[in-house]
Amino acid sequence: MKPSPHPSSGPERPAPAPGLPALPGRRGFLGGLLATAALAAAGPALATPAHASARPLLLGTYTSEAGGGTGIGTAAYDTATGAITPGPVITGVDNPSYLAIHPSGSTVYAVAEQDPGAVTAVRLTPDGTYEVLGSRPTGGSGTTHLSVHPSGRWLLSADYGSGSVAVHPIAEDGSLGERTDLVTHSSPPPGPGQGGPHAHQIVTAPDGGHVLAVDLGTDTVYTYTLDESAGTLTEVSRAALAPGSGPRHLAFHPDGRSAYLACELDNTLVVCAYDPATGALTPGPGQSTGTGSGTSYPAQPVVAGDGAYVYLANRGPNSLTRYAVEEDGAAVRLLDTVPVGGDWPRQLALSPDSSLLFAANQRSSTVTVFRVGPDGSLTAVGDPFPAPVAVCVLPLP
Repeated sequence: MKPSPHPSSGPERPAPAPGLPALPGRRGFLGGLLATAALAAAGPALATPAHASARPLLLGTYTSEAGGGTGIGTAAYDTATGAITPGPVITGVDNPSYLAIHPSGSTVYAVAEQDPGAVTAVRLTPDGTYEVLGSRPTGGSGTTHLSVHPSGRWLLSADYGSGSVAVHPIAEDGSLGERTDLVTHSSPPPGPGQGGPHAHQIVTAPDGGHVLAVDLGTDTVYTYTLDESAGTLTEVSRAALAPGSGPRHLAFHPDGRSAYLACELDNTLVVCAYDPATGALTPGPGQSTGTGSGTSYPAQPVVAGDGAYVYLANRGPNSLTRYAVEEDGAAVRLLDTVPVGGDWPRQLALSPDSSLLFAANQRSSTVTVFRVGPDGSLTAVGDPFPAPVAVCVLPLP
């Protein structure tokens, strides 16, 4: 794992889809991953829910880190109890530190957080098996986040190492085509001590017409429009955060007019107003994480399905902060913090019905589960689930 000035970074196939050109060969980490040969084969059956209350769970990790995983972990979680049952690993995927599911539910996409960066598609078949469909280079390094456009036709990715964002087309079978755009954040200048841009997240706003990229290095959130015919990005707005704040991840309120942004370097949660008509994001003042003195390295906010509560993972003190959402999403009120029950909570996810909250704890190699009460309170359930260098957890419907 390459050393990094920030705790954000981790370590530093099959035949191409019909109608797409063959992939170029690569040396190093991607030597086998991006080869032109047909590498994919159907894998072993994945964890199959044993009863109606069990649903699939996918787990991201680092495969190049000591004690890390060997691919994308699979499991099943009980919607009634929160208990997790382990399944087999989807192999043939390097450093899948972040995952996203296609709207159809039939394909999962993984970053390859390494240099050079890449994105990989894996088909999840109805009979419980999987097929690695192949990878495409992003054109950047340290790919750390990705998301699927609501149309299901484009994959968006963010490269932490190079401070760039990329677009790839998604074919009907879920496989990825050659990159259609690459944008590097060249301005404004990096924040204090940052050394360069560090794109950390890229998401489509609830309005569907704008794409937002959060850059930790430039203390900026960039808003783009996506040309859905050409797969190209056009910048339309920028939101400047406090110098040295280190914006990392944001999450939208369900009404699409507010967003909550975790700033990992100044220990704040920033409530932002969002204008769906223009894509403009307007940050407000930073809110306390409730973690006291010292750097808490807030990692990721998630918003309850009804928009009533926001939860924030704090890696330094290993805690979760709960906020009540007020003023129709335009304000939050700090309620409390609870221990996460693991070490270094890198990522959070809510179950589709917001009844359970999952925390991926990188340094303790565990996933912890919390029952979400009617008042938004968090109650730990069961024992921590062992998962090698758990950096992403993705509960499926």
